[in-house]
Parts: sequence; structure tokens; C-alpha cells
Amino acid sequence: MDWSWITTTIVDYGYLAIFLLMVAESACIPIPSEVTMLFGGALANATFVASLSGSPEPLNVVLVGVAGTLGNLVGSWIAWSVGYWGGRPMIERFGRFVLLRQHHVDKTELWFEKHGEAAVFVGRLLPVIRTFISLPAGVTRMNFGKFSIYTFAGCIPWTFALAFAGYGLGSQWESVEENLRPVSIVIGLIVLAVAGWWLIRQVRRRQTVTAQLAEASGASEASEVE
Repeated sequence: MDWSWITTTIVDYGYLAIFLLMVAESACIPIPSEVTMLFGGALANATFVASLSGSPEPLNVVLVGVAGTLGNLVGSWIAWSVGYWGGRPMIERFGRFVLLRQHHVDKTELWFEKHGEAAVFVGRLLPVIRTFISLPAGVTRMNFGKFSIYTFAGCIPWTFALAFAGYGLGSQWESVEENLRPVSIVIGLIVLAVAGWWLIRQVRRRQTVTAQLAEASGASEASEVE
């Protein structure tokens, strides 16, 4: 996919572009943070910047990392708020169409109470998952303060690692993004496989319950005839 508009936007608007792109990525809009942060870091490499047309002013790699981290934090607040205010009502209204019930949310909420901090922190370090982890945290009403702390802590290693990798590689920054892309695809496929497995399991469970109820109803009618 051509992400040249991302690199052009960062060249034109610098830290502001990095911040807003990372806000969008963390708010569940599929903009790859790998491209944003790697290229932002590369723009702190004076040799690489000198090779660009127009020779824009080099960025500061630390400020690139800060802009990306703060952008991720703000974007996660947006996703958390969507989950918090809209998640439960949507599940109550439309969840039955995808075999999602209130008790599933209740179970997830209990799980998040025990493991939510680790899930949010680790989730921010994983491609694909990091983009969407804030939604279930909001749906399950995870404490906003704890959510913010662990999100911020989880964002720092990811954003700064990519920024410094881009800085070190300069014009070769795309090589890291190309190597990370297969990892993202694999993780995405795993997530889809797990979701498919869960859906099939729910369908089979519903069919079993329906069959048991029908059998029980038939047995009751037979006993009444006798």
C-alpha cells in the first residue's frame, strides 16, 4: 500500500503531523505507526534530510518520540471513551446479531479487573492489537487513571524504539517497516482466527442448547399424552 501521503504530511508539518497521525492510529483508524514513527525518526537524521528535495529542517529524534507517545495516549483516550460510552449500549442492542451477550461483557470485565493493566501494557507493544486494545478497556469500564498510566508506559518503548531505529537507518528506514509488515499480518490473522473460533463455538453452543430444549419439550409433551 502507498503511504507516501504520510511521509509528505510529516515533511510538511513535522511534530504536529506525527502527533495527529498517532492520535488517529491509537483511535482505531488503520494508519501504521511503523511508517509514521520510522519516517519521523529518519527526519532527525541530517544526512537523510539533506538528500530530500527542499532540504527541510531536521527534527529532534527525542521530540519525535514524545510527539508519537502523546499522540498515542490521546488517541487511546478517544477509543477508551467510545468503548466506555458506546460499547455496552451497542452490545445490548446489536450484540445478539454476532452472538455477543451481556454476560460475555461481564466476564471480560472481571478478567480486565484482574489482568487489565498487563493486557493494556503488553497490548501497546504488539502490532495490530495495540491499535484496538483501548476499546475493550473502555467497554469493561477499566479505571481511567490506571488505563492512562499503563497505556503511556506501553507506548514509550514502541514509539521511541521506532523513532531511534528510523534515525539510525536514515534513508533505509523502510527496511524495518518491510520486516515488521509480515509480523503485523501474522498477528492480524491470529486475531481473526481466534475471533472465528469463538464465533463457531458460540453457534455450536446455541445449537446444542436449542436441541436440548426441543428434546425436553418433546419429552414433556409425550408425558402429558400418556
